[in-house]
Amino acid sequence: MNYTILPYNANYIPPVQKPNRGFLDEVGEEGIRQLLDRLYMQLDVSPIRSIFPPLDTEGMRDAGQVSADFFIQICGGPSYFNQKHGAPQMRGRHAPFAITPEARLHWLICFESALKPLEDSVSKENLQSFWNYINIFSIMMINRLG
Repeated sequence: MNYTILPYNANYIPPVQKPNRGFLDEVGEEGIRQLLDRLYMQLDVSPIRSIFPPLDTEGMRDAGQVSADFFIQICGGPSYFNQKHGAPQMRGRHAPFAITPEARLHWLICFESALKPLEDSVSKENLQSFWNYINIFSIMMINRLG
């Protein structure tokens, strides 16, 4: 598995490609929910915790499940996010929060750690397609430079 983090270039956003549908097929909706729970529990104690709303641990878990709805949808599953929250419009939703290139790196490091438990049960190809998606998605979310 190649968890290389693409460098940030303010003048170029690479084209994004959704993850292989096989990722969802292999992990399942519950697996994506567990993945996002792991991620948000890591974010809760990470150096970028301050960019999240002031939630307790259970609130962070709930926020992780909103993200899980998004990722299930992005991976080809049911449109839970749209049904519950409207169109994703993620850049707009995250505009109030200072997402810097450094914050992006911390988010990806937490995401890599959350993905590692899947390495033995998900094909390398499908896991790589998911990583490639979040790698570029994270570039698109940067909204502050410093």
